[in-house]
Amino acid sequence: MKSSGPSYLRSSLLTILLLVGFSAGCISVKTPIKTARLLKVENATQDQLMAELNRYARVDSMRAKMYLKFEDNSFAEFGNKEVYRSADGEIVVQRPAKILLKVQVPVIKSDVAQMTSDGESFRVAILQDGGSGKYKKFVKGTNRADYSSLQQTLNATDFENGAAKLKESVNAFANLRPQHFTEAMLVRPTDTVHVYSQSTIFQNEIDDTQTKKSPLRNVMRGYYLLDEFARNANGVLVISRRFWFDRVGVVRLARQQIYGTDGEIDSDIVYGQEGNLTETGEYNNLPLQIQVTRPKEKYSMKLTYQTPGDVSIGKAYPATAFVLENSWGLEEVDLDKKLLSPTGSVSPTPAIPKAARKLQ
Repeated sequence: MKSSGPSYLRSSLLTILLLVGFSAGCISVKTPIKTARLLKVENATQDQLMAELNRYARVDSMRAKMYLKFEDNSFAEFGNKEVYRSADGEIVVQRPAKILLKVQVPVIKSDVAQMTSDGESFRVAILQDGGSGKYKKFVKGTNRADYSSLQQTLNATDFENGAAKLKESVNAFANLRPQHFTEAMLVRPTDTVHVYSQSTIFQNEIDDTQTKKSPLRNVMRGYYLLDEFARNANGVLVISRRFWFDRVGVVRLARQQIYGTDGEIDSDIVYGQEGNLTETGEYNNLPLQIQVTRPKEKYSMKLTYQTPGDVSIGKAYPATAFVLENSWGLEEVDLDKKLLSPTGSVSPTPAIPKAARKLQ
């Protein structure tokens, strides 16, 4: 009996594929493929994640001496960044959003700048600028204001040896504001006003404890994500914060991302290795290093406690401690007035522009 064309063709193709697959399986040599090592993860509920977050939020005030490491990412689009030498810093923070930050030249302990924010406005005194004197100013502004229109513009010229030469240094210290560090150091607790949601994510990462040639260097690390949502004026839920909890070994807060009303990240905060702050035994397993990245302002600052045991936590400071006065008689620059001026022009006022390069 004669078979129909299509049916016979399908049967023949299926037979051929099975034979080829069987033959290939018999003679093929398996080639090992390197893949990221999946790290064992711990489990936690959303309530446990929120409890861990609120444990961090127990710190309502702090005074500490820190090492500050500044990274200027203004030229990131050209593949460049500028890393400054470490400076000494003294920080006083108090809930809800008050901060005093002093930046000093190491060894001689001479102040380069002092900055304060009372939660609503900020003040920056630029005390050293490398000798020219033109950057020594007293800058005032409002925390929520957008001063991007007052910043100098970036001009790139020709490329030489693969690197961009720039006519002007648009120093990201111009955007350094004390209030950028308050929520990094004083984590805001959870509340009943916001809505929270838990999820998981896995990321390929490099284990720096392994050698470069080690097959164990590439790992896949698991995280819990705890997202915080608020309702906007139209009643729509919008993300306000995202917390990353490392699930390897022990569940710990590893990262906090703070979002603006436009849905873009305002602050990306990474929390380093944990340790004990103060010598009271009440503030254990807290980060000893904090890195704050401000994508819009194009800078990153790494803060490391100099002596964790000497940190003071829980003391109440007067409101006047967070309102810097121009006791040096510096030329004052009011950024709010500059925004309202017809030209919108502003004289160069980068906070710590040249002096940072001289920090030894």
